[in-house]
Amino acid sequence: MNSKGAPSNHPRQLDQIQGTEFDLNRMIKEGEHQKQDFKFRIDSSQKIAKTLCAFANTDGGKLLIGVKDNGRLAGIDPEEEFYMIDGAANIYCKPAIEFYSTVYSAEDKLILEIDVPPSIDRPHFAKSEDQKWIAYVRQNDENFMANRVLLSYLRDKTPKSERKNLIAYGDHERMLFDYLSENEEISLSKFSKVAKIPIRKAEKTLALFIKWEIISWKATEAGIRFSLVG
Repeated sequence: MNSKGAPSNHPRQLDQIQGTEFDLNRMIKEGEHQKQDFKFRIDSSQKIAKTLCAFANTDGGKLLIGVKDNGRLAGIDPEEEFYMIDGAANIYCKPAIEFYSTVYSAEDKLILEIDVPPSIDRPHFAKSEDQKWIAYVRQNDENFMANRVLLSYLRDKTPKSERKNLIAYGDHERMLFDYLSENEEISLSKFSKVAKIPIRKAEKTLALFIKWEIISWKATEAGIRFSLVG
């Protein structure tokens, strides 16, 4: 059974689970993407905590440690890297993050896979160098700071099935849908201004639309933007 990242007062040990070289090669061929990241090695538990949080807060993901950005195998000491990940998941993430581990052997090198499932305890926060707790989300092969809308979405624990008819809501919900039917995207501040509602109300509406999969979010240089799905 793979190692499970439940919080513990005792140091956890790396299970010597051996993955197949075929599976490792298949993952490497996929390259880096939203649910997979390559790491030559882990230099800082605090820095890698950001990626663990982003995986847990979004769709989950895998770290392949001992693999260069170009997919070449570098190899690592699995015990040392596991120790760094365990510290990141339990000390620099809040709440602690669950993960599983697998060791691969290929080309006389050892590679460590860290598998982070999507979390039911989100949002998770990573401790920054200035001691702030920040939530991150994953888009493509990058991590982004979650804004207030995404935090509201991540905190909502009600079932997705509790979607109500849009007609039953007020003018500002319909205004959001109509605006995005005619425009490619909208920001939180723009929606608040167009609908003439407070920022907090705009946050909740956008978060609900994400939950109901009416809109999706996208990180841009100008911040988080929202657009209709499909």
